[in-house]
Amino acid sequence: MKYYLIAGEASGDLHGSNLIKALKEQDSAADFQFWGGDLMAKICGTNPVKHYKDLAFMGFIEVVSNLKTILKNLKFCKADILRFQPDALILIDYPGFNLRIAKWAKQQGIKVLFYISPQVWAWKAKRVHAIKRDVDQLYTILPFEADFYKKYDYEVEFVGHPLLDVISNEQQVPPLSIKNTKPIVALLPGSRKQEISKMLPVMLTMTTKFPDYQFIIGGAPAMPNSFYEKIITQNKAGDNIQILHGETYPLMKQATAALVTSGTATLETALFDTPEVVCYKGSPISYWIAKRLVKIKYISLVNLIVDKPLVKELIQGAFNPQTLRKELSKILKGTDRERVKTGYRELRKRLGNNGASSRAAQRMIAFLKQEE
Repeated sequence: MKYYLIAGEASGDLHGSNLIKALKEQDSAADFQFWGGDLMAKICGTNPVKHYKDLAFMGFIEVVSNLKTILKNLKFCKADILRFQPDALILIDYPGFNLRIAKWAKQQGIKVLFYISPQVWAWKAKRVHAIKRDVDQLYTILPFEADFYKKYDYEVEFVGHPLLDVISNEQQVPPLSIKNTKPIVALLPGSRKQEISKMLPVMLTMTTKFPDYQFIIGGAPAMPNSFYEKIITQNKAGDNIQILHGETYPLMKQATAALVTSGTATLETALFDTPEVVCYKGSPISYWIAKRLVKIKYISLVNLIVDKPLVKELIQGAFNPQTLRKELSKILKGTDRERVKTGYRELRKRLGNNGASSRAAQRMIAFLKQEE
């Protein structure tokens, strides 16, 4: 089989790499072409057609201002798929781009498999009709998504959350490569330049407020140390801080608490049983638009899955040094610490069993064989 995969973000690269590994285990002769990152490249032994660091635009204003680049990428992608002639196109999240490719691919007669459902339950629910039309099989990873799609008479494949496999494989992680023995507060400001630039300055204000702790930034794979160092210097954060690359999971596991930008990292942190404060701040216009379009009670995956405010979410104006200090204090030594840890056990139960990547690969291969 020939597979063409498209992942446009760091989390998609992670889940895409595990999916490719699972497909290879069941079809050793499989051939892959992909958009993604270093993790997918490592499994495939080849470089991505496009790296996700050149694709990730977040926020309405940011997308509009980069529209020319996005349209150019769409055109290039279509031509590259036609050159490769895949048996199946596997789209991994990244809905703004991938749903456009799905529509085109369906018209070309290419089988379209969508792994990790777009979050249409949060906004743009009418996209379900386009998904039903353009996607041959949809594989979901969140427990409430199957019920959502049932309302639209659309049967989906719930395979479980792939992070359960990733985390279970990392539970024997080595200790961090640091000498300082102070307890750790992890700073996880995101994976894109624009979000790190917005989130990290506020997170850094905590470094002088909690002198009994050391602060460690989990560096994004595509971001050099110099990028973080510039922000640290500009914000006069002092010397109570380090930057570590390639040790994000050991950092999550070893940290006493974490400040985490909304996204997949909120769930990863929870699965390592580390109390966290979820943070988000976008451009004012993007946030204003999102506030009127997005129909969800919470922004973090943790709270969405357990359907209650288990972890504190500080959004936009609420994400400020005063409130952040108060909420961080609560999870370092306060009563919220044990309450959050108890809630994490419920979270794990709701996510189901390990083996999501393997289940997804099995079902993809079975579907394609039956379609031959």
